[in-house]
Amino acid sequence: MNIAKQFALAIWCASVASCSAFAADEDFFTHIHTDKAMANVTISPGRSGPVDISIQLETVDEAPLSAKSVLITLSDPDSGKKLSIVAASRSADDDWEAKVSLGPGKWMLALNIAISEADHVEVESPILIK
Repeated sequence: MNIAKQFALAIWCASVASCSAFAADEDFFTHIHTDKAMANVTISPGRSGPVDISIQLETVDEAPLSAKSVLITLSDPDSGKKLSIVAASRSADDDWEAKVSLGPGKWMLALNIAISEADHVEVESPILIK
């Protein structure tokens, strides 16, 4: 094999390896909605271990939704086992964040959004952690 082909093969191998490493750290995104509220949720990275959960709240008209609080519940849909409830921290009017540690597999992510003292919205979605 000539030098040019060896060099091209080396570049290709390096790019495949870097793409695989990048793919392992891809974020997981889901959009959850009800007739009262919507949530754009990003789990970063989308692999097991410590992760950041970012939540952007919107009205059904896609305007920013300011809430009093957001509680996150993660449960294993197969066993029904729940992790402890995590209170998200406000990072902007309509943005919330939390840090948790997750194992690989399917999880059910539930958000309890307190729009006001008397108005609460529950939304949930399955998520997949690699």
